[in-house]
Amino acid sequence: MTQVVIWLIAFVAIFFLTFKRWDSVSPSLDRALPDLLKSRGDNRILWGLSLAILGATVLVRPVDILLTVLLAVIIGLIGWKIVGWAMNKVDLH
Repeated sequence: MTQVVIWLIAFVAIFFLTFKRWDSVSPSLDRALPDLLKSRGDNRILWGLSLAILGATVLVRPVDILLTVLLAVIIGLIGWKIVGWAMNKVDLH
């Protein structure tokens, strides 16, 4: 129960600060994200919710997030190697 309360407090705090300071958060997001995902000042609620969920989860369960990211990187590397191997096997000429 304590973990849920801490998560909710962190979520509300991060969402409030992101929503309130959107004019400084939006350019930072635009610099960090690829062109397809850039906010360009729009979608304040969507990005605020996303950042609040990620931030609160990282604060409450950092090891779970770290292991999830590590697993995603390993799966991505395996996928990259398989695609590279398949492209070498395909005769494009």
